[in-house]
Amino acid sequence: MSMRLSNTNKVIVLVSAFAAMLFDGFELGLMPVASLSVTRDLLGEEYTISNGGEWFARYTAGLMLGAAMGGIFLGQLGDRLGRAKGLGVSILFYSVFAGLGAFVTTPMQMLLLRFLVGLGVGGVWPNSVALVSECWPDKSKPMVAGLVGAALNLGIFMLSLVGQSWHITPDSWRWLFHLAGAPAILGILMIIFLPESPEWIACDTSRRSGPGFKKDFPILVLFKPPLVRMTITGIMLGTVPLVGAWAASKWMIPWADKVGGLIDPGYKAVTQSWWAFGAVVGSFFGAQIAAFLGRRFSYFIFSIGATTLTLLLFLCTAPLSGSFLPMVLAQGFVSTLFFGWLPLYLPELFPTRVRAAGSGISYNSGRFITAIGVFISGTLFVFLGGSYSQIGAVCGVIYLLGAFTIWFAPMPVSEDPTS
Repeated sequence: MSMRLSNTNKVIVLVSAFAAMLFDGFELGLMPVASLSVTRDLLGEEYTISNGGEWFARYTAGLMLGAAMGGIFLGQLGDRLGRAKGLGVSILFYSVFAGLGAFVTTPMQMLLLRFLVGLGVGGVWPNSVALVSECWPDKSKPMVAGLVGAALNLGIFMLSLVGQSWHITPDSWRWLFHLAGAPAILGILMIIFLPESPEWIACDTSRRSGPGFKKDFPILVLFKPPLVRMTITGIMLGTVPLVGAWAASKWMIPWADKVGGLIDPGYKAVTQSWWAFGAVVGSFFGAQIAAFLGRRFSYFIFSIGATTLTLLLFLCTAPLSGSFLPMVLAQGFVSTLFFGWLPLYLPELFPTRVRAAGSGISYNSGRFITAIGVFISGTLFVFLGGSYSQIGAVCGVIYLLGAFTIWFAPMPVSEDPTS
């Protein structure tokens, strides 16, 4: 029987996971507000509206590709070496390589660093949700899942407030990347001091004492019966909100920069702060709504709502109009309900021995598709004549897939935590 964490250590675990996700959100929100300024500076006279949009799509695709790989491989690290070490290493990846972004001289250098940042971004999510899921009792899981989900969007909101106070321009953007490197200290502290999951310790002890599972890597176990159905389900359900968020929703930020930036350099940060505020609330309540309405019906409602609000945002309003920011807030709230739902649902699908890898593959495999989708959306953006409203609306239809996919998803069953 595994030991139980003290209440103090439970709080330390939750605060640590919250902080890891908070700075994860900071990294995710960085390029949507900084991309055009970075590209204007790095390209100089070669900069155009079209290649500004193309590089935004490339930076996003690079981050998504890195996050997809990081979620898989650093998620496996969390299953093999422990959640705490996996979490600390992931933070070091996203902070160190983000900090190096302050020294780039070409867009290709920045693209490479965004990929490396993505490795850490992808690794933080599965290790965080596995750790808090295993350390907190069942009755608390909707609350802690909501907090962890909200932390990521709170990080985006925090970055938006920074961008409003200190404007990000082609002449002044490198300071932001210096700031993004600071969480490296947190990563080191977690590797050394963060309490480990008792469930993982018990599972690891059992694995080391027996010949069966020891020979398999977590990723191999996940794609064999009986877990392969759970893995495919998780991938499908994690893909829809990620593609929707990055291939559709994020176009609102450079759109706001293009239309309102000449009047107010801080308008893009204001736009992101309205979205992020709605996202913080949405990602927290997503878990509570899922616990109340049930996993299937809540995901279905979220999918319909996100489709509707995204189309309304891009087709029925525009930056600087009176309805734009309220619509941004509403879309942020509805489209991020998924990100409270996922930290609750995904850990329930998998046994302890592969929980971090399973959650990581489920959540981050969608980023492979997202990377492709964002790259395609960048090409489509040029084809549509640089129309942010059209590209956002076309890509927003992806949310409808979730309304159909959820009805084929199995509901989690209780399993022995050391199985």
